[in-house]
Formats: sequence, C-alpha cells, structure tokens
Amino acid sequence: MSSVENNLAKLNLTLPEVAAPVAKYVPFVIVGDTVYISGQISKNEDGSVLTGKAGADKTTHAAKLAAQNCGLQIIAVLKQACRGDLTLVKKCVRIGGFVNAAPDYAEQPEVINGVSELTVAAFGEEIGMHARAAVGVGSLPRNALVEAEAQFTIDRAALDEKS
Repeated sequence: MSSVENNLAKLNLTLPEVAAPVAKYVPFVIVGDTVYISGQISKNEDGSVLTGKAGADKTTHAAKLAAQNCGLQIIAVLKQACRGDLTLVKKCVRIGGFVNAAPDYAEQPEVINGVSELTVAAFGEEIGMHARAAVGVGSLPRNALVEAEAQFTIDRAALDEKS
C-alpha cells in the first residue's frame, strides 16, 4: 500500500474501482510527464450517480462530500495511469471542479474544497497543492451533483521502465 493510500486509510477512505467510460473518451491521457484525468462525477457507494443541485435539494456539506468522492475517483484513475505506483506522482498541477447549482448558489469554492483538501491530505502539501477552478453550472451529466477533473505531473521515465 502506498503512502497515499495509507494517508487515505487514516481518514477511513479507500480508492474505488475505476469505472469504464460511458461515452467516447478514455479515463486519462498521458502527454509528456502530465496525466490528464477525465471528469469524474459524484457517485454513491454502489456506483450509482449521486444526483442533485447544491442550494436547492442538496446542502453545501453534502456537495462537499460528493466532491471528495470525485477526488477519490481521480486518485484511483491516477493510480491506474501510474500502473499502480502512486509514488510516481510529482505534483498535482490543477483541479477543475463543477457544481450542479441553483442559480443563486455561491458556495462553489467550499464544495470543491472537498477535492482539494482530499488531494492535499493524500499527497501532502508539497505534491498536493494545486491551481484550481470552482464553477457553478446549471446541469451536469446524469444530473450529477459534482464533477471534477485534474492534471498531475509524474516521473515519466520511471513509468516507462514499468512497461
């Protein structure tokens, strides 16, 4: 178990299985030393989509937990991209977060902190701190409550040695 997974275990969190794409895309793309993680939508423990609209039928706290769920999925995809070795991760560069929100909702930054705080807790400040966008939107795929995407740099030479 990697130190990242140990850090998650201390928070009573585990990485989910990586879901197969539901459309014409891949979970990640590696270009040079950067891994681009496709958007991950909020899901319940059974894998069903966690739906709703922040500021209407969902609280900021519930949306933040949904964002944390997206963060766990991001790390699971990143682990897959790194062929199971999260020690190859050098830096979280950016997280983009989208909140399915009521028109007058203004707490998107607090919601997307669910992904940001998880990333820092998992990887530590040096690797985990990142640039970020937190955006409110009128709808998300499958009526998901939150969606998040991310970019990380990795040790590409070490990854290539694993081939």
